[in-house]
Amino acid sequence: MLLNKLNQLKAARAKVASLEKSIENKLNRELAALPEKYGFETAAELAEAIIRASGAGSVRGGGKRRGPKPGKAKAAGGGRRRKRAKITDETREQVKKMVAEGKTGAEIAKTVGISLPSVQNIKKAAGLVNQR
Repeated sequence: MLLNKLNQLKAARAKVASLEKSIENKLNRELAALPEKYGFETAAELAEAIIRASGAGSVRGGGKRRGPKPGKAKAAGGGRRRKRAKITDETREQVKKMVAEGKTGAEIAKTVGISLPSVQNIKKAAGLVNQR
């Protein structure tokens, strides 16, 4: 009985391998016919047209672009992402001054034009945060 089941398993695996090979051959034939089907001479011309049509631009140096186009990224709320702020010594001084005036982190972030986590990092680096 066990031998019978093993033979059935072997036959099923052979059938799956045969089906996979058949599918691969058919897919390769269909893919090879695509350039002609869409009026291109070569697969490379078709690929370039697809890249242009997708708006991804050309691929240079063999590298691939990852993610959205610069300046086109959407934030979680649907708006545009903020441009990354430069944290300068002047910015740090402004944050320290506003902390001394008793401003909240959110007020400081909005006034200075940086994120709340950046304000918190500056406060921590300056030793203005109480340790728990």
